[in-house]
Amino acid sequence: MSSTHLVDGHILILLRNGEEYFPRLIAAIDAATRTVYLETYIYAADNCGRQVSQALQRAAKRGVRVHLLLDGYGSADLPDAWVDELRGAGVEVLWYRPEIARFSLRRHRLRRLHRKLALVDEHIAFVSGINIINDVPGGRIVAPRLDYSVEVRGATAGHIQFVMRRLWTLVSWINFRRQRERVKLLAPHKNPEPQKVAFVLRDNLRHRHDIEHAYLKAIAGARREIIIANAYFLPGMRFRHALLNAARRGVRVVLLLQGRVEYRLQHFATRALYNELLRAGIEIHEYHASFMHAKVAVVDGYWATVGSSNIDPFSLWLAREANLVVRDAGFAESLRADLLQEIAHSARLISHSVWRKHSIWMHFLMRISYAMVRFLTGVIGYARGHDNV
Repeated sequence: MSSTHLVDGHILILLRNGEEYFPRLIAAIDAATRTVYLETYIYAADNCGRQVSQALQRAAKRGVRVHLLLDGYGSADLPDAWVDELRGAGVEVLWYRPEIARFSLRRHRLRRLHRKLALVDEHIAFVSGINIINDVPGGRIVAPRLDYSVEVRGATAGHIQFVMRRLWTLVSWINFRRQRERVKLLAPHKNPEPQKVAFVLRDNLRHRHDIEHAYLKAIAGARREIIIANAYFLPGMRFRHALLNAARRGVRVVLLLQGRVEYRLQHFATRALYNELLRAGIEIHEYHASFMHAKVAVVDGYWATVGSSNIDPFSLWLAREANLVVRDAGFAESLRADLLQEIAHSARLISHSVWRKHSIWMHFLMRISYAMVRFLTGVIGYARGHDNV
């Protein structure tokens, strides 16, 4: 499915699933001559993790400065031996908020590094929703997780470089590690004009709502069609109202959501929203071929986003996230065509008439689940355990 697009001086390569992403990532690392930066939420000790680890070690051994930043919760199960091996080869490894009290009920526990970013030699970047983990979940599920990544070459790679180096420097200072190079911490001047290719962040300082606002602006301007594929969909009132208003003014709104039960509480909480959405004429399709891990959207066949941010409290309120927003008909149509194919062949349409026939106890369970997730995430910050987000 991979497709290449020339957009405003950029070369963008849209990649589907790990089977397209990991070979491109490893090839870029193997061609690196100066620097490699890699950030991930989950780094698994599996075959995929081994292949990426070996590529990082090969780069470090030939003199490339390799920086690996791991989330302290999502990657907590990575064996110490793996980290020691990486460091022994010359790879610099840092932990973002290392997990100390794994079961403490404190809000900051969900202020995680959820971004999936890579940067090679300052000019090749990857903005992704894909963790460093085997593409196929395993067990009875033999199909790969549905997910997307974008390889970026062009001016936006410079912005990604600044963002990744800045976070690396901040984490290094917190860990009292000496820096090899001086890094400016002030953000470069931002062009106020809308860009055809934009790198959009969410953090807990200057960019708390940037990704959500990008979605809301695109939805508010939609005239024909909105397609959202999101692994963990639990939007707040403002986001739901934006979708409902779009449907009321005649826009076709299509949601591709997780169909397999991965985390029961969140699964039933999301389904608590179905009645309101279906009643407004919004299409809901549940993905069943494998686990759905995508975090993408297409609006009016022109605006598209790919990245790490789910539409739920964890991503929109607490975690560090990164999405690429592209305003280009060719890029958007490639993503749209792939999503429509998945909807047609790998998903089930949820009918409002059938949905209303669920028992009163099932509707009660969904409402209780929704209330619990919102309470736990917003007040305690402990709604999710170790998952594959």
